Amino acid sequence: MKWSSIFLTLAATAFAAPPEPPRPSSPPSPSGPPGHPGHPSSPSHKPAQLPSSFKWTSTGVLVTPKDDERKIAGVKDPSIVFHKGTYHVFASSAKAEGYNLLYFNFTDIAKANDAPFFYLDQAPLGTGYRAAPQVFYFVPQKLWYLVYQDDNAAYSTNPDISNPAGWTAPKVFYPDGTPALIAEGLVNPQQGYWVDMWVICDDRDCHLFSHDDNGRLYRSQTALKNFPNGMGEPVIALSEPRKEDLFEASNVYRLDEDTYLLLVECIGKGESGGGVRYFKSWTAKDLAGPWNALQSSQANPFMGAANVKFPHGQNWTVSISHGEMVRTEVDQKLKLGPCGTWQFLYQGINPGPTNATYNALPWDLGLLTQDSC
Repeated sequence: MKWSSIFLTLAATAFAAPPEPPRPSSPPSPSGPPGHPGHPSSPSHKPAQLPSSFKWTSTGVLVTPKDDERKIAGVKDPSIVFHKGTYHVFASSAKAEGYNLLYFNFTDIAKANDAPFFYLDQAPLGTGYRAAPQVFYFVPQKLWYLVYQDDNAAYSTNPDISNPAGWTAPKVFYPDGTPALIAEGLVNPQQGYWVDMWVICDDRDCHLFSHDDNGRLYRSQTALKNFPNGMGEPVIALSEPRKEDLFEASNVYRLDEDTYLLLVECIGKGESGGGVRYFKSWTAKDLAGPWNALQSSQANPFMGAANVKFPHGQNWTVSISHGEMVRTEVDQKLKLGPCGTWQFLYQGINPGPTNATYNALPWDLGLLTQDSC
């Protein structure tokens, strides 16, 4: 997503009529099982033997903006962990005036929309532009890290994820400002935006991924023992000549000792607020790559309208956009459970006509559950 105060409206044309009834005032119960996502004992595929296609089932609208004094237009970019019996969610709070972050938690997915929002500008993390959070527990320091964008790659820390008032004031991974390679990418071949920072560590190093909304995915690294300091100059991890084919919102996960999974949000054909979003996927044996394409098209996405089904009458979005896998292993290695057990909390939007600018688009959250592997 484009986060600066000078955002463009991505879709200025008239949009197609929505394929479903108007959005319910309160979301229906999710079609996936509420509570802790269980792991079957014998998945049909080992991580390195992922299938050539996936199928997912979505809930209806699961979480919506609150009708409160903040008057946010959309709740976006969720990062989620399941820790000590509770789901902890961090997300962007979006409205025409700009972005900040929010937090909520719940123990039953079916009641997620009942959870109150804590707006993180009330914490030392502070006011101003903050967006696109990622949360994980950094074991060497016994601290939770919240990574986000604030016109740099920023982070805050907290010893207790359940205390939203405890997040520290922002610090940045690049004290000297935007690295030269990324700065060049932001103006070539057109105006881009430095967005969607993502950290994952292996046994030796921590790697920081980010996008320029111009078709390039960047990666920097620092030694595990030095994290969060010493982030090196970025390199281009992947690129596409057409920016929509490698747009933003990367997720990187560890599947086993020598397999990593990369997801990137793309913009496909069709009409919807913000463009019709879907995810491609790649695998690699090392976080430095090379990355090998897995599901690589809108017709055969990792997640997208082509392979997501909805409960009857609740086909509420054609975009499967920025989100995250539900993680039960919460440390910096970001390891997923076995294929066939995955759930993904995502942002979606009613594709009906809207005059809203990009910042003010009415995004809600839904949950995908993998049908099989």
